[in-house]
Amino acid sequence: MSSSRTLVLTPHYARHKVVGWQAAIVMVYKGTVDIVAEYEETVCSPSVEMKIPAVLRLKKPTPSMMRAVRFSKENVLVRDGYICQYCHHKFPAAKLSLDHVIPKSRGGRKNWENSVAACKPCNSRKGRRTPHEAGMTLRRLPFRPKTLPIAAFRVNVHRLPEEWKPFCADVVLETG
Repeated sequence: MSSSRTLVLTPHYARHKVVGWQAAIVMVYKGTVDIVAEYEETVCSPSVEMKIPAVLRLKKPTPSMMRAVRFSKENVLVRDGYICQYCHHKFPAAKLSLDHVIPKSRGGRKNWENSVAACKPCNSRKGRRTPHEAGMTLRRLPFRPKTLPIAAFRVNVHRLPEEWKPFCADVVLETG
């Protein structure tokens, strides 16, 4: 059922997260959000009947919005735009791996400043060498991002509720 999930937007209408409808209703009653769109389905209590929120907008930024971006493979792929930093081609996440510019076997760390998205053939070709030793050029040097592009938001194309579409025109769509 599409109404089991609610899209939560930042105060500036950027996608933030998806929550269950129960959490969405709690947010409405706490007054921390504005309702942007609703589903046709309703929920009832002994004294109240309301439509299930489809899209909510936070009134204020949350502490999680102000934290540093967490290091993870998925976030590195998002930072790099799902583009192999060696051959410069775009790939789906399943065809990309995390490459350590300075190999871990040579003391390279698993962090933002030493990790890039690489297609599996390029990562294999580079092996346990530096890009210079492998005769490969990085598209750009790795860096610690302050924020990530909205493309980090992933949804299944077959399960995207109609009410979300105005806010999800640029999402990475999965077909699985």
